[in-house]
Amino acid sequence: MEFCKSKEFMSEDSSGCQEFGAFRRLIWPIYRHEMQKLIPMLLMFFLIAFNYNVLRTMKDTLVVTAKSSGAEVIPFIKVWVMFPGAVLMTLLFTRLTNRLTRERVFYVMMSIFLIYFFLFAFILYPNREILHPNAFADRLQLILPQGCMGLIAMFRNWTFTIFYVMSELWGNIILFVLFWGFANQVTKLHEAKRFYGLFGFGANLSGIVAGQVSVLLSKKAFNPHLPLGTNAWEQSMFSLISLVLISGVLTLIVFRYLNKKVLNEEADSSAKFELKKKKKMSLRENFRFLLNSKYLIYITVIVVSYNIVINLVEVVWKSQLRELYPSPNDYNLYINQVSTIIGIVATIAALFVSGNSLRKFGWTTTAMLTPLTLLVTSILFFGLFFFKDNLEGVAWALFGMSPLALVVLAGSVQNILCRGAKYTVFDATKEMAFVPLSDEYKVKGKAAIDGVCNRLGKSGGSMIHQSLLLYFVTFSASAPYVAAVLLVIISCWSVAVKFLGIEFNALTSDKSIQTVSRLEENAGDRLVSGDAVLAEQQAI
Repeated sequence: MEFCKSKEFMSEDSSGCQEFGAFRRLIWPIYRHEMQKLIPMLLMFFLIAFNYNVLRTMKDTLVVTAKSSGAEVIPFIKVWVMFPGAVLMTLLFTRLTNRLTRERVFYVMMSIFLIYFFLFAFILYPNREILHPNAFADRLQLILPQGCMGLIAMFRNWTFTIFYVMSELWGNIILFVLFWGFANQVTKLHEAKRFYGLFGFGANLSGIVAGQVSVLLSKKAFNPHLPLGTNAWEQSMFSLISLVLISGVLTLIVFRYLNKKVLNEEADSSAKFELKKKKKMSLRENFRFLLNSKYLIYITVIVVSYNIVINLVEVVWKSQLRELYPSPNDYNLYINQVSTIIGIVATIAALFVSGNSLRKFGWTTTAMLTPLTLLVTSILFFGLFFFKDNLEGVAWALFGMSPLALVVLAGSVQNILCRGAKYTVFDATKEMAFVPLSDEYKVKGKAAIDGVCNRLGKSGGSMIHQSLLLYFVTFSASAPYVAAVLLVIISCWSVAVKFLGIEFNALTSDKSIQTVSRLEENAGDRLVSGDAVLAEQQAI
C-alpha cells in the first residue's frame, strides 16, 4: 500500500509526500505544524525506552549471575511469577482506566514503577542477605531433582525475581500499553506511517545511549568513597537505577506538557487523548471483546508468536553467555555492548527500512520481515549450537575463538538482528494495525494484547523450556525439540500476518475510512469492530 498515492493520507497535507524533497522524505517527512506534537512524543519515547534498555540488561545480569543461579531460572520466573504479575498489573490498569482519566492513569502507573525501583535500590538490595532464604533453598537442592534448579534459584533470590518481573512489566505496561496507547490516540492515520518510523528512531537511539552508559559504568573500578555498594558491580547498578528514576520523572514532565500545552490546543477533537465516552469493562470483558474480533485475534497471534520464538532462542543464548562470562560485571558489560549494537542496527532500520518499506511495499510485506529474520538467524544459531563439539578446529582456525565463543557470537548476531527488526518494523506495523480501529478497540484490545497476551507468549516459551528441562535437564539435550517448535510457530505467525494484512488493507481503503468515521459519529456508545466495518463495506 503506497500511502503517498492515497487520498486519505493526503487529506490534511494537500500535496502529500510530493512537498518533501527526496532526502527529507527519506529522513524527516514531517510538516512544521506537526513538530510541536512529534518532538515531545519522541523525547518521551526516548526516555521510556532508555529505561527499558537499562532495565532489560540489568534484570538478566541480576538473576542469571546470582548465587546458585543461571539462565535456567528465566523460564521458571516467566511462568510462575511473570505471567501472574502481568495479569495483576493489567487488571489494575483496567480498573484504573474505568475510574480515572487516561492522563491520571499514566501518572499512577508510572509512580508505581518508580517507587518500586527506588525501594529495590535503597532498601531491598542492600538487605538481600537477610531477605533471601539461602539455608532453606540449600535444603531444597538436596531434595528436588536437578531439573528444578531454576525453580529453587527463583525462590532463593526472590528480591531479584521481583525486580526481573517489574523490569519486564516496564516494557509491557509503560512502553507498550501506556505510551503506544497514548500515541495511537493522538496520532491520525495519515500521520502514523511518518511518525511511527521516527518513534522507532528515538527508541533505538535510546538503546545506543543506554548501552554505552551501562558499559561505561560497568568498566568503572570500585570506589570506596561512595556510600552505596561493596563492589564495582553494585555501585554501577545503583548508578543505573538512579538514572532510571531521573528518566522516569522527566517522562512525567514531558507527558504533562503534551497534555496541557499541545493536545489541548489541537482543534481536532479526535486527536485528544481522552475518550469521549468511557465504557467500564473488566479484564474478562476485555478478552471477550478481543475474541469477538477476528482482526484483534490476528494481532494476538502475531504478538504471542514473536514472544514465544524470541524467548525460545534467547534463553539458550543466555545460558551459553553465562558459561562464557560468569562474572556479573563481565556479563553485564557484554550484554550492554550487544544492546548498543542493537540500537545502532535498529536506528539504521528505523531511518531507512521501516518507514520506506511501509510506503513502498505496504503493511504486509513489511510485517513479514520480522518472522523471516528470526527464521534465518535462528537456523544459524541452532546449527552452530548443535555442532559445537565438532567445531573446535574450525572455530580456532577460521575465527580465532573457542566453539563456545562462536556460539555466543552467533546468538549475539541473532539477537541484534531480531531485536532490531522488533523495535522497528515489528512494533511499527503492529501499532499501525490498531490505528484504523475505534478508540474503544484501541484501548481495550491493546490492554489485553500488550498487557497479558504479550506475557502469555513469553510464558508460553518459558513453559516449553521448563517442561523440556524437567525431562532433559540441560539445554543441550532439549535444543533439537526447541528448534522444531520454533519452526512451527514462525509458520503460524506468517499466516497471521498474511490474513491481518488483508483486513488492514480493507480497513484503510478510502471507503472503509469513510465508513469508520460515519459509524463512530452515529453509533453513540455502540462499539465499532473491524468486522462490522468490513460487513458494512460489503453491503455498500
